[in-house]
Amino acid sequence: MPKSAEVREILHWVVAGRDGDHAFPAGVVERGWQPRLVTEADQVLGLLAGASPRCQVGLIDLRDCDRLGERGFGHILPALACGGVGWVAGISSGQLRMDRIRRLVLDHCHDYVVLPCHDDLLAMVLGHAYGMAGLGDCGGVGQPVAPRPEGMIGDSPAMQALYRRLQRAAMTDAPVFISGETGTGKELAASAIHRHSSRHAGPLVVINCGAIPESLVQSELFGFERGAFTGANQRKLGRIELAHGGTLFLDEIGDLPLESQASLLRFLEQGTLQRLGGHDDIPTDARIICATHVDLVAAVAAGRFREDLYHRLRVIELDMPPLRERGADIALLAGWALVRHGREGGGRTRGFSRDALRALHDHAWPGNVRELVNRVRQAVVMAEGPRISARDLRLDSRAYEPTTLSEARSEGERMAIERALLRNGHHLQAAARDLAISRVTLYRLMIRHGLRGSRLDAAGTG
Repeated sequence: MPKSAEVREILHWVVAGRDGDHAFPAGVVERGWQPRLVTEADQVLGLLAGASPRCQVGLIDLRDCDRLGERGFGHILPALACGGVGWVAGISSGQLRMDRIRRLVLDHCHDYVVLPCHDDLLAMVLGHAYGMAGLGDCGGVGQPVAPRPEGMIGDSPAMQALYRRLQRAAMTDAPVFISGETGTGKELAASAIHRHSSRHAGPLVVINCGAIPESLVQSELFGFERGAFTGANQRKLGRIELAHGGTLFLDEIGDLPLESQASLLRFLEQGTLQRLGGHDDIPTDARIICATHVDLVAAVAAGRFREDLYHRLRVIELDMPPLRERGADIALLAGWALVRHGREGGGRTRGFSRDALRALHDHAWPGNVRELVNRVRQAVVMAEGPRISARDLRLDSRAYEPTTLSEARSEGERMAIERALLRNGHHLQAAARDLAISRVTLYRLMIRHGLRGSRLDAAGTG
């Protein structure tokens, strides 16, 4: 096969440094690929940013990845998350049975090959990944497709924008403020930031500020010394101290009492805390991520939340999109919920009926993803047939009948005639005058819409 007129680059990333296996297949080089070998994970981002022409395809050799461990995987993920690069995984036979490898390939790679493989097969797979990466770039217009963080579902434009912001947030230690309606997945977002950050080996400590009695919040966050109060028989470490080296996620931060707000602000500014009953300043390295569904701007104006703390927490702000704005993600999430909870119904349910899908897309979803999952789970148990209906989801199927533009116009015309007749005591001449049509036209329209002989016409023709 002749060389391609276009010089293309392939990044052959051998993460485990396999001896004697660094030479790229000659048959693939002959097809116009210009390989670059990188053996250290921390070199990848620099190469992707500085290569000219820029690398658009990457082959990552995962055959010896068992040596990496969790920290090694954490170094790989930022490079795999780079937009505009079509990653191909090189694996050994049977490796996809490993959950970690399977998830990495599904989330971050366009394709995979079992190495060693024939040059023709490798060239074909690389070419496909190259084309897909080009689609993501769109010639420099628009945004490349961002990989889904583990546990998050959806490919809508709103979620793609969120994924890109999550990636950027994970690259820093700055406080993150996550806002959004109830049930949009704020804790999932916090978990994704922690998992893809340099702190992923440390703990992720979660506390719901609205679920703790106000009198206990201070001791839960900052801990206490023995004898600090009646019943304090031994020292207890607080949640912030337990998150040392990792991340503390404060859910429903808007419910935090003012006293605890002052102590949290002090920790953020100084990096130290004092346990209740103690006098020592204890250095603690914990990143803060917080979330709320309430309007903190209004809470600040009302004096329920400290303005200085509000601005200190909002260094990076993420807004979780409501489900009603996520389009096709609704069906995707419903399918995921069906697979996850299908066994609870004895495995009888096979999918959704057409009226159920229409109802799912037209519902306002005030409870967002949490409401959707709960409705599907309930329907799985209660459905009588193999397919979940709108009724099984407790959604009104009558409101979701397909309507053409012609049908909508006809219904609007009928309603206008009915209202005009009612306003004018069913006198046709007066109703026709209101509608700016002739009496003959009104009579013809009444016949078309089946209104002659009804109670609307019972009072006479006028």
